Amino acid sequence: QVQLVESGGGLVQAGDSLRLSCAASGRTFSSYAMGWFRRAPGKEREFVAHISWNGGKAYYADSVEGRFTISRDNAKNTVYLQMNGLKPEDTAVYYCAATSRGSYSYTRSDRYNYWGQGTQVTVSS
Repeated sequence: QVQLVESGGGLVQAGDSLRLSCAASGRTFSSYAMGWFRRAPGKEREFVAHISWNGGKAYYADSVEGRFTISRDNAKNTVYLQMNGLKPEDTAVYYCAATSRGSYSYTRSDRYNYWGQGTQVTVSS
């Protein structure tokens, strides 16, 4: 069982940066690949970024490539999402998720076993 708690969301202006954190409980965090998803108002949840269990590989949605960076610290049981150059269209609730199924089909939300409660990111223009 893994419990995930996101933090770091807030209200910022376009062009600003934010760093989201996702703290995981349990001693097996390092065995899980991790992902970030988001859900904007009136839209379906969408994939944002994924990182392999050891941080060796990272993948991004086209919409955030070059602006967002996912990383993890297995010693701290935490995964991060550094978001730079934020745009109003990045406004959403951001969720972290853990998968025991590796990095196969990492964009699919149904591949993830555990989810956090989400943190709101609002970007004003």
